[in-house]
Amino acid sequence: MFRLAVLGALGGASASGMCGPKEPPLPGIMGGKDKPKIILGQDIDWPPYAYLGVPPESDFDVAGIGHDIAHGLKEVCDIDIITAEMRWGDCWDNGAIGAGLAAGEVHGCMTYTHTHGARTRWMEFSDGILSNNKPAGLIVRLDANGNPMYNGASDLNGLKVVDVVGWAPTADTLALVENKCTKSRFTGFTIVNPTVSTGNANQDALTTLMNGDADAMWVYADQAKNYQCTDGMTPNWDCTMWAGFGTTFAYIQTGLFGHAKGGTTLAMSKKGSGLASILNPCIALFKETKSYYDICVKHDMVASCFQNSHFPAGDNTTLVYETPTDQLTTTCAQGYCPCPAV
Repeated sequence: MFRLAVLGALGGASASGMCGPKEPPLPGIMGGKDKPKIILGQDIDWPPYAYLGVPPESDFDVAGIGHDIAHGLKEVCDIDIITAEMRWGDCWDNGAIGAGLAAGEVHGCMTYTHTHGARTRWMEFSDGILSNNKPAGLIVRLDANGNPMYNGASDLNGLKVVDVVGWAPTADTLALVENKCTKSRFTGFTIVNPTVSTGNANQDALTTLMNGDADAMWVYADQAKNYQCTDGMTPNWDCTMWAGFGTTFAYIQTGLFGHAKGGTTLAMSKKGSGLASILNPCIALFKETKSYYDICVKHDMVASCFQNSHFPAGDNTTLVYETPTDQLTTTCAQGYCPCPAV
């Protein structure tokens, strides 16, 4: 039934038997013979969105919620999906399309947020695979007494804010969000690039902050949580440094949403590629399946997924990093500082 539905959504079969539009051509890659063959790239340092799968999940293949949903499309569409490892910098690099995506090494890159600003000028995006825009936040160092060096009342005037280069929230969007403590926009800050290079953009930014080369870090509000190491992981970041969440550094702003036009997408591709027109009907169908629900459960992302008939009713939990700072009941010791008392 799903395959018949998507045939209609994609315009039916052509005389050659191809279902709907053919995929954009890639240099050196044989195209699909009787169905679209889509190649999607991802890095391996952003769990649960993208990571290196270890046994028994996989034999060190790319993994993550993006990978699982991409391959799930084959359940509802006559489509071939290939996922490949690719550096984030080859997808999006410091405010512009990455060299690998520009050269056509893959059709698109997975699990990118559809942000305002530069990304929209360069790229086209598929529909979202998660219902919530991923919120942004600001991290600062904590002093010896566990107090933030700058609190949530700061408008960042005169401060240096380090960017996680190549990642959303992009540097140009900090000016678009509202300080949840003062209800005003941030102003007078200077965006700086990391002063170290480890091959992991989030590690570079946090190291720069902890070294004192920046006063704050503009980053996803769930990044510190996602970089807490557990047994069986093979991270390419400093687990000890990130374990300082709540003791040496913490968020002073959370729940910042004005940076994004849409949430986490399945694919970001060259503007005008037409990739979204192939993927979107399949994404819409797959989001109604039990398999989609099962993937959300597997990656502990149920609260961020699109609800369908297979989801339990009545769960409207707001995660702590989605909560605006002025509504937090946590402490800096828990990693999320509330607004300072007036």
